[in-house]
Formats: sequence, C-alpha cells, structure tokens
Amino acid sequence: MTELFHRPGFLGTAANFAADTTLVLLLLVAALFTIGAYLAKKAQAIERGRSPDGLGPERARVLFRHHRRVQTTGVILSTVLVLWMMLLPYRDFVAPGLPALWAQPFYLVTTVHAVIGFFAFLIGNFVVLRGHRLVPQRLRFADYKPWMRAAYGLYMATMLLGVGVYVVWFVTNPNPPVYR
Repeated sequence: MTELFHRPGFLGTAANFAADTTLVLLLLVAALFTIGAYLAKKAQAIERGRSPDGLGPERARVLFRHHRRVQTTGVILSTVLVLWMMLLPYRDFVAPGLPALWAQPFYLVTTVHAVIGFFAFLIGNFVVLRGHRLVPQRLRFADYKPWMRAAYGLYMATMLLGVGVYVVWFVTNPNPPVYR
C-alpha cells in the first residue's frame, strides 16, 4: 500500500497519490460538515415552526439524527487523515526547518494550517464525543451552538489553509517534498 501512495498523483501536479487523495478527502470532509450544518439549520427551522412543508417535531428529530451521523463521519474521516496523512509529513518535512525558516511560504502556511487545524481537531472531536455523551458529566455543556459553530469555522479555515498547503507544496514548489 505504501508503494501506491508514493506513486504520482492524479490531479496533474507534482503531488503523489497520497497528497492528491488527502486533498480530495479533505474537500469531502468540508462538504460533509456543510451538509451537516444545513441539516441542523433545517431541523432548527422546523422546531421554530418555520418549516415550509409543515412537517413537525418528528421530522426535526430525524434531521438532527442525520446531522449527528454526518458530522460524526466527517470528524472520524478528518481524524484519520490528520493522524495518518498529516502528522508524519509535518514532522519529516516542516518541523526540522523551524524556527529558522519560519518566514518561507512552505513553512509558514503549513504551520499556520497545523495550528488552526489542531484547535479544530480538539474542539470538533470534543463536540462529537459530547454529542454522543462520551465525556464526563462535568464537561458537558448545555449550549451546543457556539461550540459547533467554532468547530465548523475552524474546520473550514483549516480546509482552506489545507488547499494552500497543497498549492505551496505541490503546485508552486519546483522541488516538492517526497518520501524516498
């Protein structure tokens, strides 16, 4: 499998198969989070009696269940990508150049992406664990909205920065990092 990931990518850049796959999957995660946010908004509108189709509370509960499943899937996929496809390249290609090369785009964009992504990762995973009641009672917050909105905003910022990382690493870089 390692051999497959190190083959040339499929997006027509200098990226390998792993980087192209990671980019596509990150865009999928962004789409999942956006669909999940839409489902929650629609469920909230139904709960407030503003449903254009006149559907009731049961429909809102169904939408919230779908919202939870979609968001959980997105967080799990994102977690796998971070732990499998992002930590090692950061450790191997970026961290050794810090702090001396901080100002260069390769190091700057990747590190900003990593820092914002770290907070998105923490908050997003915590919200999902809380949503499934897998955290201690004293850590359970009553109002989900600010936490979910923060997680969504941080994930979207991280996704945009992830596209920036891809561009800096594999589109504008004449010698992209590769494992040998």
